[in-house]
Amino acid sequence: MALTVVSVSGHTWHLTQRIGSGSEGVVYAVEHARPLVAKLVPAPPDPAAYRRRIARLVRQRREPRAVRLLSGTTPRVAWPMVGVRAGGPGPDGVDGYVMADMRHAHQPFAQLLTPQARRAHLPRATWATALAAGLSLARLLADLHAEGYVVGDLKPDNLWVDAHGGVGIADVDSWQFTDGGEVFAGRMGSPGHTAPERIGAPAGTAPDRAADDFVLAVLLHELLMCGLHPFAGHPAADADYLSYDDNILHGRCRLLDRTSVVLPRSAPPVDLLPRRLTALFRAAFGGVRPPASAWAEALAAESEPARLRTCRRNPLHVHTAERPWCPWCDLAEHGADGYPAQAPGPPADGAAPYAKDAKDAKDAKSMKENTVWQR
Repeated sequence: MALTVVSVSGHTWHLTQRIGSGSEGVVYAVEHARPLVAKLVPAPPDPAAYRRRIARLVRQRREPRAVRLLSGTTPRVAWPMVGVRAGGPGPDGVDGYVMADMRHAHQPFAQLLTPQARRAHLPRATWATALAAGLSLARLLADLHAEGYVVGDLKPDNLWVDAHGGVGIADVDSWQFTDGGEVFAGRMGSPGHTAPERIGAPAGTAPDRAADDFVLAVLLHELLMCGLHPFAGHPAADADYLSYDDNILHGRCRLLDRTSVVLPRSAPPVDLLPRRLTALFRAAFGGVRPPASAWAEALAAESEPARLRTCRRNPLHVHTAERPWCPWCDLAEHGADGYPAQAPGPPADGAAPYAKDAKDAKDAKSMKENTVWQR
């Protein structure tokens, strides 16, 4: 059933199918000549404050700082174009906004993180594509920070990527920003993609750039390590696996302490990463977080053709020049080829892919009992 929403100026927009939902809102396609979608937020904590937030963002769209972010032929930010309301002016109405449809030029960011998704949606993607996406994401975040915005809820679900590694971002309404001296605080966070100081913090605790920088490092690790979260793994001590957040709070990270967690043998090795990036990851997770601009500089250097090698056996196997042989061929021997040339079959005997996100301790225990592990 089609929905109708109305802007403050009285313009009517017709919404068609529901195409997605998140922690707060629902996204619908918009019947329009341009590729547009609308996000409706049924129950914000403070409806009046939410309407004011959207109105300020719509106005900022014409300001230099937003214009700089929105420049370019391919949109990087799904900025609110106009505030809308469904259901009339009463208390039962639902507020939201219309924005560009990122699907027009991008695909969900998560489709670059696993071999199965890449093969289905980005079949030409290589590790060089992951580097390009990391560079694009770091530059985007550096630009956002330079203009005074804090994302706060930086996660794969809010990100988009194209076939060349160009990254875009949505859910601008959850960002933290200042307008006319008024601070519109960010309050959102997502499990596995939240800085340690915000995990378990009181509701409404505002993020800062350093919190974004921590999550940027998490996302870059997932990109470059074939979807592996940097705080993945079962505690090596006599403790149950609970969640990524629990590992983050306790500093359980292979890059910081290789004895703190155990991972399946099919997990990408640490030396898959160039030494320069490894140092940045250790700094980010060890307490001295490099800003997005530092990541952009390092990723640009590692993306240079002279810094990359292509495997002779599989042209999709691209790796750093620091590695004398192909790490993806090594992983293929364990049934975990990150960039397979052919359709992947079942895992080899005795091998199992690492868990991208263990949902509960039961799943983790089962995996631990049936997998060959490494530190």
